[in-house]
Amino acid sequence: MNLEGRICVITGAGRGIGQQIATDFARSGAKVYVCDINQESLSGVRQATTKDGLNITLAVCDVSDEPSVMGWFESIQRAENRLDVLINNAGITRDGLLVRVKDGEVSRMPLADFERVVNVNLKGAFLCAREGAAIMALNGGGVIVNISSISRAGNFGQGNYSATKAGIDAMTVTWSKELAKYKIRVAAVAPGYTHTEMVEAVSAGALERIVNQVPLRRLGEMTEISSAIQFIVHNDFVTGRTLEIDGGLRI
Repeated sequence: MNLEGRICVITGAGRGIGQQIATDFARSGAKVYVCDINQESLSGVRQATTKDGLNITLAVCDVSDEPSVMGWFESIQRAENRLDVLINNAGITRDGLLVRVKDGEVSRMPLADFERVVNVNLKGAFLCAREGAAIMALNGGGVIVNISSISRAGNFGQGNYSATKAGIDAMTVTWSKELAKYKIRVAAVAPGYTHTEMVEAVSAGALERIVNQVPLRRLGEMTEISSAIQFIVHNDFVTGRTLEIDGGLRI
């Protein structure tokens, strides 16, 4: 699938990888619809859109809220009557240990932290894929790309996040089988440690330890994640697979 003139939806596109995907897709000729949780989060992509004259339409949408998701996709369907590409990028972390014992006292991961990550990362991907696939199935097919993570294998201190990303992989395979008859492909990208605002916020020592774990001895770039997603969109024989973009790192 060529991106020129395609209708593309990207969730969680206010900053970081989502914003990179949105601007790259728009520069490739796509008409892009993006959402994030609030107006403030969209300021970065709004500035890029205004500066470069990109064809990007912004919206506030909580991907974990069914009425919000349904309303947003309905507005896109009314405007375009089709959808070609959906990138399920929205995601959050609430890292913490299941339990921690210190000085005889036990602390526990708050249920709210577990539930919030599941609601955004897993439920949100489900809701958006459901609504996106419903439009695609009636209009000749399309491509859904989910954002997984290197942490899907299980990462220390990320029990909630790892569970959601493992779930993303499972749903990717399942949906690829279910939706193939509608000419809808479903795949995923699993980034490793990537040069984002979140990673930049860690201490210099922690960043050095991260980089030293990566065989290529550097962080990934957001453009490299975006180009991997474009590869999936362009290659019509890719479905049901997770593409690992992690510099060779295993955790």
